Amino acid sequence: MHGTLSRPEASRPGPPSPAGLAARLPLTLRLALRELRGGLSGFRVFIACIALGVAAISGVTSIAASLSGGLGREGRRILGGDITYSLINREATPAERAVLDGQAPVSEVASLRAMAVAGDGGAALVELKAVDPSYPAVGVVETDPQGPVQDLIAERNGVYGAVADPALLTRLGLKPGDRVTLGGFPIEIRAALVSEPDRIGSGIGFGPRLLVSLPALRATGLIQPGSLNRFTYRLQLPQADDARLTAVNAAVQKALPEAGFEMRARDNADPRFAKGIERFTQFLTLVGLTALIVGGVGVANAVRAFVDGKQGSIATLKSVGAPGSQVVGLYLIQVMLIAAISTALGLAVGAALPFLLDVALRDQLPLPLNPEIAPARLALAAAYGLLTALAFAILPLGRAHDVSVAGLFRDAVDPAARRPRWRYLAVLAAALLALAGLALFTAFDRKVALIFMAAAALAFGALRLVAAGLMAGAARLPRPKGMVPRMALANLHRPGALTPAVVLSLGLGTTLLVTLSAIDSNITRALESSLPGRAPSLFFLDVPSREADSFSAFLGAHAPNAKIERVPMMRGRITALDGVPAGQIKPPEDAAWVLDGDRGITYAETPPDGSSIVEGTWWNTEEARQPLVSFDVELARALGLKVGSTVTVNVLGRAITARVANLRKIEWRSLGINFVMVFSPGTFRGAPHADLATLTLPDGPNPKLEAEVVRDAAKAFPSVTSVRVKDALEAVNDLVHKLVLAIRGASVVAVLASLLVLAGALAAGHRARLYDAVVLKVLGATRMRLLSAYALEYGALGLITALFGILAGSVAGWVIVARVMRLDFAPDPVGALAVAAFAVVFAVVVGLAGTWRILGQRPAPYLRQF
Repeated sequence: MHGTLSRPEASRPGPPSPAGLAARLPLTLRLALRELRGGLSGFRVFIACIALGVAAISGVTSIAASLSGGLGREGRRILGGDITYSLINREATPAERAVLDGQAPVSEVASLRAMAVAGDGGAALVELKAVDPSYPAVGVVETDPQGPVQDLIAERNGVYGAVADPALLTRLGLKPGDRVTLGGFPIEIRAALVSEPDRIGSGIGFGPRLLVSLPALRATGLIQPGSLNRFTYRLQLPQADDARLTAVNAAVQKALPEAGFEMRARDNADPRFAKGIERFTQFLTLVGLTALIVGGVGVANAVRAFVDGKQGSIATLKSVGAPGSQVVGLYLIQVMLIAAISTALGLAVGAALPFLLDVALRDQLPLPLNPEIAPARLALAAAYGLLTALAFAILPLGRAHDVSVAGLFRDAVDPAARRPRWRYLAVLAAALLALAGLALFTAFDRKVALIFMAAAALAFGALRLVAAGLMAGAARLPRPKGMVPRMALANLHRPGALTPAVVLSLGLGTTLLVTLSAIDSNITRALESSLPGRAPSLFFLDVPSREADSFSAFLGAHAPNAKIERVPMMRGRITALDGVPAGQIKPPEDAAWVLDGDRGITYAETPPDGSSIVEGTWWNTEEARQPLVSFDVELARALGLKVGSTVTVNVLGRAITARVANLRKIEWRSLGINFVMVFSPGTFRGAPHADLATLTLPDGPNPKLEAEVVRDAAKAFPSVTSVRVKDALEAVNDLVHKLVLAIRGASVVAVLASLLVLAGALAAGHRARLYDAVVLKVLGATRMRLLSAYALEYGALGLITALFGILAGSVAGWVIVARVMRLDFAPDPVGALAVAAFAVVFAVVVGLAGTWRILGQRPAPYLRQF
């Protein structure tokens, strides 16, 4: 038996106690959990940095998932049906309509731009929508006063009704019961439009909505050969599954292969919105990842301070025989457990954001939001957080592996520079590769992700070089005679100096702020600056070709010295390139829009103004009889086209193949008339079309004259639609300003992370500062002298880092503005200098705030410890 007792047969082991469970854990894990009982003191910045970055990434991606889910859930309502087929510039023929009717019940909607004239009240551009008696097949139209929409737009006493956007009523001074004319035909406003279920599917408009019936639209005479309109046919298959939808579409395509339909289904109601959400989500995710990587510097600082504070424990463990790998493993477990807690906090905030957004802004959101917990998106954010913590913690943790016990104690006053073991460098490389792979694998645009990773690596490398150069330069400078500058200079390059940590954290934040300031100022300048001197003041759409000369004379009479341009215009959709169907082509993201939907096209005998031939030659009179096309050079190269390639377009239901005769460089910013594709006159000779005209006033914008021309043109030529360039740009500007505001909000997270890191870097140097202060105070240094020396040190660090931030941020801003956004770049010295001043002041204030408490300590207790 030898001291053991047999267990009675009847006894049953009870559930193990917590202490018993803990005893079964590996020794290293038990020690890590035991040490964590002391709390998380010293890890506040660590936790804040990881939680902030993870919250940003998980919040952005969760909101994106909720928006995508909302689009998918509301796809039928957005489309107004289960499948839609759209035609440009024409209605479906009886044969085409018969094919659609044979598949499912069909509702018809027409949309176009028109001019609503309110007598002497003026005229306004409207987004006209005409519906059949089944509208709305899905959802509800809300009006004020509320009433059945078909009753409100029905004919009463020979006058058709309309429901108008309140913006139109305000602009023209109208109220329910008043009348406007469309194409010279009277329409009675009977209610204000509050909401329409399929508004999102209509895209972004340049005017307020006016809802009428299809008979009213036909009575106005606005539907003319070649006029710009869209007829959409909505098939109702509410009980059909995805297989049924696919079968219906296949049957329609087989029966009508040359119709030129643009098809959408309820499971992908608006591909443009879906792509936009993905693209913007990637950008904001990268901003969140920037915050996380910047926070990684704070992680490294916190772990370094943690290891320094544990030198006594490390010495004890190594004295009793613990190998270096076990010591590193012990503290790595602690760090990763704290990282897991930080990640969980960030995930909780990020997962809650869609629900909070839905509660706070449900009525203001332009897109349907379906708040949901997105496990895959949250897992992605968690992976980012944990990998960042591992990458930035492993080298500080590996410092103590090969150091003797005596060396560890000696590090308190003279930290030795040690190269980490290869195993820790390998872990670092693996973590960084995993982060890069994750960012690349999940990116909507891998090119953008690669640029981001290269920029992040370049920024870190450059800041490391700046810190090393600053320390080397400070060491080589002659020693000042005064005590204050001499101490400040020594603090910049001494062993354990704060220089690398402060330069890295403050430099990243300053660079980011300068970059954002440059982008913001250039976008604002581009939007708010005056139009180019030769930019048109007005565009005129749907000028009937038979009235084109009369319309030009009308414009000449109203603006005798103005420049008038007029070109034929049609709408066409690219169906094949070099014989390859457009659906099988995978173009770059910046060129995909050319194949997405219909494009404006024209024909001309001479090259358009604002463009120059860079490859090939323009056609002569004889060649102009053949089907030839001139293509924008940048888009042609992106699509793999060259001189001699073929382009097939569907125009008015006919497929036409033309050979690329030349490539043009187009100056789009002139806002003159120009097209991606310009065909030879023989390609569309005899085809019905309308003209596009522009009016350029000689002395620049003249709001009074422009308003008179718009009003009189709407009366004299009711079918012509007038668009003020200023109004169109304001609509675009409003959208861009909202996007810029979102970018600013997301970027605040990265800037906040930089500030946290700086505060953490200064806190990490607390022990060394405390030692200096105690010794110097014993030697007779006053608090004011020490404060002056520290202020000079922090000021020098802030100034040099700010100069780097101005340079690097300006370069980054130039790349984004000039190369990515294709805008003219202008430096923003005021914004850059403001950021630089902020960096210097912040470094000094935060540094001195942390130092003030140290200088107030009594030397005796600390001398006993030293």
